[in-house]
Amino acid sequence: MPETPVDPSTGVVYPVGLRLLDRRVVVVGGGQVAHRRVAGLVEARARVTVVSPEVTPALEALVAPGSVTWLARRYRPGDLDGAWYAVAATDDPEVNAAVAEEAEAARIFCARADDRAASSVWTPAVGRQGDLVVGVHGGGDPQRAVGVRDAVVAGLTDGSIRDRAARPAGGGVRPGSVVLVGGGPGDPGLITVRGQQAVAQADVVVADHLAPQSLLASLPADVEVIDASKLPRGRSMAQEVINALLVERALAGQRVVRLKGGDPFVFGRGMEELEACAAAGVPVEVVPGVTSAIAVPALAGVPVTHRGMTHEFVVVSGHLPPGHPQSLVDWSALGRLRGTVVVLMGVETAGAIAAALVEHGRAPDTPVAVVTDGSTATQRLVRTTLVDLARTIADEGVRPPAVWVVGDVVGLTAAAGTAR
Repeated sequence: MPETPVDPSTGVVYPVGLRLLDRRVVVVGGGQVAHRRVAGLVEARARVTVVSPEVTPALEALVAPGSVTWLARRYRPGDLDGAWYAVAATDDPEVNAAVAEEAEAARIFCARADDRAASSVWTPAVGRQGDLVVGVHGGGDPQRAVGVRDAVVAGLTDGSIRDRAARPAGGGVRPGSVVLVGGGPGDPGLITVRGQQAVAQADVVVADHLAPQSLLASLPADVEVIDASKLPRGRSMAQEVINALLVERALAGQRVVRLKGGDPFVFGRGMEELEACAAAGVPVEVVPGVTSAIAVPALAGVPVTHRGMTHEFVVVSGHLPPGHPQSLVDWSALGRLRGTVVVLMGVETAGAIAAALVEHGRAPDTPVAVVTDGSTATQRLVRTTLVDLARTIADEGVRPPAVWVVGDVVGLTAAAGTAR
């Protein structure tokens, strides 16, 4: 009996992961579809050649540093010589067909962007979480594949899908590690994707009170949460104790996350923790966070820079007043600064700092914005001036955490409104 013809647009896909490191890949076409394919191929560290008379600006930007070779002409037979993989992504079906035919004859797998049935390979919807790669084929429906991929990646990110298998095969002892995570200004939606991944994979989370607290509430019961809060002028865990704790737990084989508010290297003592881990031979990773110095003013509608108004800003720790023997801030230089001054940890010292800025040249009527509880439901913005700052803070009952901003940019909030 004759065999039943097979519809080339259907069939079972055999999923594989191509290891294209330093292998030649040819992409014919220079538009948006080609750009998306090239981005993934460059990430896989393939030797990518793009054949197209024109390319997008983003593709052209990959040519200068040598990530991509660009042949600025139309496709010619023989362009696939030596290739391991090919992509036909032009807007001309005849050119795409010719590329696919050459690839078929040379036994090179080819993804044809305009005709799924004519492709020898189907590109899955791909998501990445560190070295974990999720690829989904949607049975012919790309949107279905994207939806499932996004759901899996979201689950891995928020911890509802737990990646607990990052342990050596054979039941060996897993080496511990420390990840210093900047949690952003408080809203859990403002932590980075990598930061959220690290928290979701942790065995132990050592957290500050300014870190996104709702992330801690969502952790499984077997994850230990250690309170390392440092309350202003109140209870706190000594930095030396925190450093020892991180090292001790990591050397015991646990994945430790040090979760801070803001960014760990912006008045967060993150470098001290990194040095302690490095000295003990503990692997340590730094995940930068959205710093409150910029994010909190922005959420209140205050930009720290603005074209034609200020091209500079300085972030200052205000935990020590001007004149304190341990203060490293040059308040005289800041008084002469024309740009924006952002003060963190400066509620109790606000009056002294304002007086120092005025003494060294800043106008008394310079606008000031004080933002409390930035990024949270209780965020509040108070506008005043340098000369009235101390009285305003007292009258408004301002308490930490608060960020205050000095400069002409503060006046922009009155005209443009605020973000919250």
